[in-house]
Amino acid sequence: MTDAFTEQSENTQIQIGISACVLGEKVRFDSGHKISKFVTKELAPFFNFVPVCPEVGMGMTVPRPTIRLVTNEERISLVETKDATKDYTDGMIAFSKSTVEGLKEQELCGYIVCAKSPTCGMERVKVYSKAGASKEGIGMYTDILMKEMPWLPVEEDGRLNDPVLKENFISRIFSLRDFYDCMGDQPTSGKIVAFHSRYKLTLMAHHPDSYKELGQLVARVADYDSAEFYQLYRLKFMEALTNRASRKNNSNVLMHIQGYFKKWLSSQERQELRKVIDEYREGLLPLLSPLTLIKHYLSLYPDEYLQNQKFLDPHPQELRLRYSL
Repeated sequence: MTDAFTEQSENTQIQIGISACVLGEKVRFDSGHKISKFVTKELAPFFNFVPVCPEVGMGMTVPRPTIRLVTNEERISLVETKDATKDYTDGMIAFSKSTVEGLKEQELCGYIVCAKSPTCGMERVKVYSKAGASKEGIGMYTDILMKEMPWLPVEEDGRLNDPVLKENFISRIFSLRDFYDCMGDQPTSGKIVAFHSRYKLTLMAHHPDSYKELGQLVARVADYDSAEFYQLYRLKFMEALTNRASRKNNSNVLMHIQGYFKKWLSSQERQELRKVIDEYREGLLPLLSPLTLIKHYLSLYPDEYLQNQKFLDPHPQELRLRYSL
């Protein structure tokens, strides 16, 4: 683990919102929880969790009747499953807006929500109507959270079992924390330009079109005041990272990196690196393999630009997120 990651961990600087039940709190309608061992055992050393249960937060009891989302085509409401006259919509909206407003002041860097929940679900939440149920809804609290903080990485607990989704989510969290750290107490256009330079290869891996768009945005930095540029860049940067880095894009970035060593590597070393990159591209090796070899060559032939690229170390190695990608 790098010194920066160690410092973040020790100081619990990385604030992560989370559905309280996923953290193990017994706040569900049946007095149970949905604890995630990945969250509590593997992520806990790196993050400071901010637990929220919207239902309990707005005043509902534990245990309590089940609730669900219903629609009459004009609006979506949050009501009790067995008694639709008991409507919690206004209370949930008020609680959600107030809570999210408070979270904005904490420099939150991510949020883990409970899947399928009518308040916390991120996608495919059931919405009932006279025609039946459709899985096209978003939990009422999470919907407000994502609209009010569109730059924030949000993921469901169950989807974190997917290694690709998990790596993407964790990478976004550390990238956003890095952004805030680089800005300090006084964000400036110059700080953002310097930050962008360190993430060029990361953006190329995640979404080449966004890499070009953000490059054009940075080139026009003089057209904006610092506050406006800060807000716009943060949003566009985090939107770009929601695109998962593909094996093809990663391979192209690795080949791009290889070019920096062409003056230093022997013909045999270049062939070896190319072979490892090709085997990664074909799915025979994990991303960790070519990266390990590149880091070895980088230790022998230092290059300031490459050494500063976050693509090489987007998160602590202890999380073992690139072993299966």
